[in-house]
Amino acid sequence: MQSHTPTTPFGRRSLTLAHVASNMVATTRPPDKVVHKWKIFHAICTARPRLGVSERSLSVLNALLTFHPETALTGDDDLIVFPSNHQLSLRAHGMPASTLRRHLAVLVDAGLVVRRDSPNGKRYARKGSAGEIELAFGFDLSPLVVRSEEFESLAADIESEARALKLVRERITLCRRDIAKMIATGIEEGVPTRREGQGPADWQEVHAAFRSIVDQIPRTATRQELEPIAEELSQLADDVLNLLKTHIESTNLSANESHSERHIQNSNTNPFIDLEPSLQEGRAARAGPKPQTPRIAEGTYPLGMVLNACPDIVDYAKGGISHWRDFLATAAVVRSMLGISPSAWEEAQSVLGETPAAIVVACILQRGAAIRSAGGYLRGLTRKAEAEEFSLGPILMSQINSRLHEKRRA
Repeated sequence: MQSHTPTTPFGRRSLTLAHVASNMVATTRPPDKVVHKWKIFHAICTARPRLGVSERSLSVLNALLTFHPETALTGDDDLIVFPSNHQLSLRAHGMPASTLRRHLAVLVDAGLVVRRDSPNGKRYARKGSAGEIELAFGFDLSPLVVRSEEFESLAADIESEARALKLVRERITLCRRDIAKMIATGIEEGVPTRREGQGPADWQEVHAAFRSIVDQIPRTATRQELEPIAEELSQLADDVLNLLKTHIESTNLSANESHSERHIQNSNTNPFIDLEPSLQEGRAARAGPKPQTPRIAEGTYPLGMVLNACPDIVDYAKGGISHWRDFLATAAVVRSMLGISPSAWEEAQSVLGETPAAIVVACILQRGAAIRSAGGYLRGLTRKAEAEEFSLGPILMSQINSRLHEKRRA
């Protein structure tokens, strides 16, 4: 065997200090060390963002590993593989030669393999009289053995961070759902929010505080960015729960039960009539019930399409939204939270129709801070509808396109 190990690349490829460092690392592998090549490859795949390699580059590394006959990579074995570009391309799922060369260079620059080029740049092995390999030219897999602990540590850190990020996202989702449903319950049951001169003035203020926190949530965020938001939502959830607990302790439970039964039996009655006495007289003057959802709206815009465009409204539903009845009841809850006056709501329902008005409310909720005055926005759309200048389709499609754009950015 020769005493000198080639380190410089063939042809026009330049030698860098990083390449020299990788070669130094490759020569320090302990002879008694043994690693499982596919376990190390899995760790490298997990640690890929920290190593600066792409999925395509890893597919080339996977192909290189298949040319080593053993599953175990040991410190005393010859770990040089020498496939031709044609063979390597076949095992890399037909990757073009130019692309293959580029990703091989990425693996070398990342220190995952070391290039051992022959005098003419070809990859081959010279065997002795007994058939054993005496000298090989190709790609040395030794860095995988030497740096195995580094790869496993990076993978463990990334997996730990991913678990922590998943937990904080779950915490935010649970808090959002709890707060939304508790606010809806507080409004429907007429729970006071101010006690002994403390607390917000009304449930609209609570909901505005809730939406201001939710609007801070970025589509793509790190755990460090989400943890303060999760803390704010947890604190708000505790405050809202305390309001409900205090109300339960200070009221007659049997009276609450009978009130709830009457509310459930009459799903078309506005649940906020007790909070809005100015509406009582107008409600009492109407003898007939309000017409149900216009058929044309249900047929033109499927419920699934609306919920896909405006998913936030589901947070305020008592038992989910599986029918237009559920959607209309939930929109009535959200309408009050957004501070839309009873008169603006009635006018919108009269001009737009019950279902289109509810869809507009869902869109307003989804847009959050982008709309400063929900009531003024709804009145403006109602005026346009009276002048036959308004169509629900563009608003709904704009919301759908906006969500698709956000998903692509994420």
